[in-house]
Amino acid sequence: METKLKCLIVDDEPLALDILERYVNKTPFLELVHRCASAVEALEVLQSEAIQLVFLDIQMPDLTGIEFSRLIDKEIRVVFTTAFHEYALEGYKVNALDYLLKPFNYEEFLRAATRATEWFQQRSQLTASPKLVQDFIFVKSEYRLLKIAFNQVVYFEGLKDYIKIITKNNPKAILTLMSLKNLETVLPQDRFMRIHRSYIISLSEILSVERNQVIMSDQTRITVADQYKDKFQEYISDKSVR
Repeated sequence: METKLKCLIVDDEPLALDILERYVNKTPFLELVHRCASAVEALEVLQSEAIQLVFLDIQMPDLTGIEFSRLIDKEIRVVFTTAFHEYALEGYKVNALDYLLKPFNYEEFLRAATRATEWFQQRSQLTASPKLVQDFIFVKSEYRLLKIAFNQVVYFEGLKDYIKIITKNNPKAILTLMSLKNLETVLPQDRFMRIHRSYIISLSEILSVERNQVIMSDQTRITVADQYKDKFQEYISDKSVR
């Protein structure tokens, strides 16, 4: 794959997390986004990060790996890691990609990771059928499906379970029931960028940048959050004339 799979590792044992982190970091097609000591912490991460693959322990306090896997988006793939082989059947019932029995070595881990990346490659090939480049989306708002042209969007703002869409030449914001995480997966990355947990902006609508704030074409000031600064600064540097 041209891009790395964005991974989350979840285990309540620090040593197990250390091993998983080491294995992920030495695998060239994986990118570790976060390590979590509980499934509850992992759920919070998924609210703000677009994760593709989770290496997930099963026996954890408060929320087990099986319970966690039933709560997450079906597009996120899971590889279970556990010391108890009796969970294997249950793991496959929730459509896990693979099952690693502790203690496992890097060769076994790599085999499961390769299986995951092959799954995403096949999925990409199936969805990459010849089609016109889409420059709009439809969203449901007030019992209607509204067509939102990308070239009319100034920014998207996340409001808990809703998204507020600010468009040009329209004083009224559009509200739709959706998460920013899901929206981010369908927006063209060369035209939109997430710069804050609650904001995705249209890059063409940036009016100016002042310190850590972006001023949009409608004069809205949006702070660039720390976790998105590097990517945003890289974009600005690439577009700057020296």
